[in-house]
Amino acid sequence: MTVISGRRRVPHKGAIAFFVLPFGVLFALFFVVPVGYAVVQSLYKVERVGTFGPAREVFGGLTQYSQVFSAGPFWSSVGRVLLFGVVQVPVMLGIALLLALLLDSGLVKAGRFFRLAFFLPYAVPGVVAAIMWGFLYSPNLSPFTAITSRLDLLSANFVLWAIANVVTWVYVGYNMIIIYSYLLAIPTEIYEAARLDGAGPIRVAWSIKIPLVAPALVLTTVFSIIGTFQLLAEPQVFRSFSSAVSSTYTPNMTVYSTSSIPNFNLAAAFSVVLALATFALSFGFLKITQRKGWR
Repeated sequence: MTVISGRRRVPHKGAIAFFVLPFGVLFALFFVVPVGYAVVQSLYKVERVGTFGPAREVFGGLTQYSQVFSAGPFWSSVGRVLLFGVVQVPVMLGIALLLALLLDSGLVKAGRFFRLAFFLPYAVPGVVAAIMWGFLYSPNLSPFTAITSRLDLLSANFVLWAIANVVTWVYVGYNMIIIYSYLLAIPTEIYEAARLDGAGPIRVAWSIKIPLVAPALVLTTVFSIIGTFQLLAEPQVFRSFSSAVSSTYTPNMTVYSTSSIPNFNLAAAFSVVLALATFALSFGFLKITQRKGWR
């Protein structure tokens, strides 16, 4: 690499630009432009001249955002998914970590079969999984009537956790694969040195494997935080099974129902606020883990 005037000259700039350009174009078209359009839409409002006059879109500034921050159902849905994430994400990642450690321990025979079996639910579309579990939860349709006749899993007290079970069932294998890949990258010499020091399997897992896969746990946690705020398909399907799931049950359902009125400007404002909240939580979590040296 040539150094001129104390600066590094990057070779093959044309080749780099050529390979980055397809991604850059797609990223701009399907991410940057839609986000920018949503921000612009959120700054407008619809006005009518008289009661039955034609509707026209005019610049409204932060009018839509004032409605967002005064919208009780929206913030109730935000609190609901926060509670969902505080409970469901640690449980899901704990199960994923346990499964990855079991597969890596060598105690499980037919490891390839179990890797596929654990990952297989992720191949099931979320809508299909929600429909399947909805029938299993329904007292009149479930084959487990001994449970569903005594415990109404679709009631207001339990439906959130019924949805959490569906999400956990679908995504635990996906997160397990990420953690397991990190485990496979750990040099075997570290394990051999630990065994020579007298460390057993549990000690090796607790003191060596878990600390070394901390970056994978951080990564999967960030993915899970983003996924929690994007919760839509499962509760939307559960509306067919439970009257406890309203059209504003989650933030994304609030955005969807608002756009169906239609009120695209207010829906865009909801989306922008939701995106900023998701970014703030994800970035905040990354900064905390960075300070603690988990990355």
